[in-house]
Amino acid sequence: MSFAASVLPAPVVDAVAERVRGRLRDEQVDPVRQPGRAAEIADAEVRRHNDFALARGLEDIDDEAACVRDVLARVTGYGSLQPLLDDPEVEEIWINDPQTIFVARAGRSERVPLRLSADAVRDIVERMLHATGRRVDLSQPFVDASLPDGSRLHVVIPDVTRAHYAVNIRKFLAARRTLDDLVDAGALPAHIAAMLREAMADGRNVLVSGATHAGKTTLLAALIGACPPEHRVITVEETFELAVTAPDVVALQGRQPSLEGTGAVSLRRLVKEALRMRPDRLVVGEVRDAEALDLLLALNTGVPGAATIHANSADDALRRLAALPLLAGRNIDAGFVVPAIATGVDLVVHCRRSADGHRHVEEIVETTGRVDGQLVETRSVYRAGRGAERARVAS
Repeated sequence: MSFAASVLPAPVVDAVAERVRGRLRDEQVDPVRQPGRAAEIADAEVRRHNDFALARGLEDIDDEAACVRDVLARVTGYGSLQPLLDDPEVEEIWINDPQTIFVARAGRSERVPLRLSADAVRDIVERMLHATGRRVDLSQPFVDASLPDGSRLHVVIPDVTRAHYAVNIRKFLAARRTLDDLVDAGALPAHIAAMLREAMADGRNVLVSGATHAGKTTLLAALIGACPPEHRVITVEETFELAVTAPDVVALQGRQPSLEGTGAVSLRRLVKEALRMRPDRLVVGEVRDAEALDLLLALNTGVPGAATIHANSADDALRRLAALPLLAGRNIDAGFVVPAIATGVDLVVHCRRSADGHRHVEEIVETTGRVDGQLVETRSVYRAGRGAERARVAS
């Protein structure tokens, strides 16, 4: 991984980048649609700089190739972050302040030797948000957005943070998009993948649980990909994150309120709208609030569903799912919710990230359809390291 862009003379790179922008405008070259021509212009301007640097008393560029990459990143990409965004091993990038930048590789974090200015961070955020239609300002100091490549951007600005923008970019990675990919990566055994594939084909309702960065979204996307091709899939998310390649799929995301405070679209509204779109499979990217009630109502009216939820275990996921609908109003109580979960949720697949960064399916439980006190009764289908487990669930 090269960080040459961080040690090149910034004033020189800025000047070259400005000349490249001028030529792109003059020649009406779109650097996104014509990357080859943009690279030729950048290379020509870097060479031109070095041709005249000595005579004009300017600093010479020693690594012309690195300068071309940096200029192209500034003109067409996201500045000095672009090499990290292009690195297929980097899963996530986060900026605590312009001088403190981390990445995650294979589930483990590491600090990178990259230094930015506060202005550079703000410029990168503005460019990222430009194509999303979302904003971040004093009235809206948080933003979640989906970048054009499917990566997820989260930004918090002062004075919610102490002094600097806090930026997280969870990258869209093309690898491990199917259950077979996850088997190859050691995330779950082949016979369990076959069981989950069969459960999706049969229209079983599946809840994927786990902590942050445990691989829930990746597994959910793989499960959706295992649906029969004739199934119509409707996905509902706060921000587009699921990478679904099904033949018949519609993806919906929520919307922030406008500057006037109007126009917001909640997950609850999206779930209700999705039910009018003839889904064979309703997918909620993450259940975290009162939309849990609408999902449960859908699952108990014959619409197969799937979702993720933050939890510490499979049984804990069911307890949390029982608590979230209570946020919908005072007329909702556990006496209604718990039986609805017992009959509406079929399987809970719990993911875990180990200390070495490896993500895997730790356990799978299925509900029995019965309630024991105020708890949904379950039985174990699979637990990692237990030995041979049955690969079919009861119908």
